[in-house]
Amino acid sequence: MTPVEALTFVRTHGVVLESGSGPVPSLASIIAGEPIRGSWWGHARSHEIFALTRAVRDCPDVLVCRLVGGKITYVHRRLWPALVRVAERFPRDHLSQIKEKHTASGRHVKEEVAFPGWASGELASEARQLDEENALGELGAWSAKVGSGT
Repeated sequence: MTPVEALTFVRTHGVVLESGSGPVPSLASIIAGEPIRGSWWGHARSHEIFALTRAVRDCPDVLVCRLVGGKITYVHRRLWPALVRVAERFPRDHLSQIKEKHTASGRHVKEEVAFPGWASGELASEARQLDEENALGELGAWSAKVGSGT
């Protein structure tokens, strides 16, 4: 898989887990070609998984957060208005944008931008034009179960 193919996978599915299992696809499992038991760091394709997940994380069209079950989740830009529209259904910390920064010493430092700090005024305006049912439909069936009491 190439970085373009990984980004196409995220764009196509809209909401994708970086790894693990859940109600949405897992990019690491797709790259591996099989479900991964335990950490993907121990998988034979771990170097490829690392490179491709970092390519996705670096894309400005992908929000990296902990949306699905508190796990690292990628949300493609096309779904950001829907996500903002139904944000109150999710734990606030699951909506924080996660960014990785590289320090001068080469260390990786994680930074988080709390919601709604990453959402522009234009995005908020687009979100207000959606009704809740359509927004949930865009995100997928899994989202209707979150915060609904079911």
